[in-house]
Amino acid sequence: MTKLNYLLATFSIVSLTQICGVIGATYTLSDNIVGNAFYDAFNWEAISDPTHGRVKYVDQATSRNQNLTYASGNSFILRGDYKTYLGSGGAGRASVRIISKKSYTTHVAVFDVRHMPQGCGTWPAIWENGPDWPYSGEVDIVEGVNDQAPNGATLHTGPGCSMPSSGRSHTGTSGQLDCNSFINSNTGCGVRFSQWDSFGPPFNSNGGGWFAMERNNNFIKVWFWPRNSGSVPSDLRNGAQTINTGNWGTPAAHFPNTQCNIAEHFDAHKIIINLTFCGDWAGNVYGQSGCPSSCVDFVNNNPGAFRDAYFDFAAVRVYR
Repeated sequence: MTKLNYLLATFSIVSLTQICGVIGATYTLSDNIVGNAFYDAFNWEAISDPTHGRVKYVDQATSRNQNLTYASGNSFILRGDYKTYLGSGGAGRASVRIISKKSYTTHVAVFDVRHMPQGCGTWPAIWENGPDWPYSGEVDIVEGVNDQAPNGATLHTGPGCSMPSSGRSHTGTSGQLDCNSFINSNTGCGVRFSQWDSFGPPFNSNGGGWFAMERNNNFIKVWFWPRNSGSVPSDLRNGAQTINTGNWGTPAAHFPNTQCNIAEHFDAHKIIINLTFCGDWAGNVYGQSGCPSSCVDFVNNNPGAFRDAYFDFAAVRVYR
């Protein structure tokens, strides 16, 4: 092989690798979090709610003592309190917010979820962010309020990151294109999923499903497959040691780097799972959701309404 042919062949291999890296890639299982492993993989954040919810986040010991978290076999439950009537001036409804001990940059996170919190006033979320919000970025993978399906995936950043108005390959519907958290009340750049059973009661009545997020310096993608879907990738469904996202089809949400330097706007992230009530989003749109009373009054006075306000995770798996 001549030097020129060798260089051309090498260039072709490198170029193909780069193209495949944009389309999809192979990742290896790094963290397989199932059942009791959640207690070792996550820290509990007993903090004041940054979104000003009617909630009291508790520590791990309290969550276990009050059965707000418990594990059995391949099930991990994280829930809000559904027994306590709240006084108007006291603490909010007890709930849980956990954050992964590890941080991730390029990775795929898979969430096998059987059930998510539902009910008026609820605001469940599965998301990632970095140490210096919003400048280190935030990726909302699962988020919604007041049982309003479908799911939405959203990026929040500092100034200088936006999404193109066309050319994005996803099945969802793009919302605001500017990801800057300092405009339009921190709306971020979101995508509304096309699958109605991706959130709330429709999700739960179908036995849940799988959410997956892939992040690299070329893009961030989020997928969803309902539990009964015939198109769930076998590597994802079976928790394989290696996965190939190139075989996963068109994502629900696609955030390319064409107008956003992902490496610059997204630092190493931790995974966060939490349930709050009312607050900056669920409380502000409560009156538009067909829910009774006011959000705070409903959360205070109807503990039984939150019997179904829980996550049931079959697994969280991270690939790198």
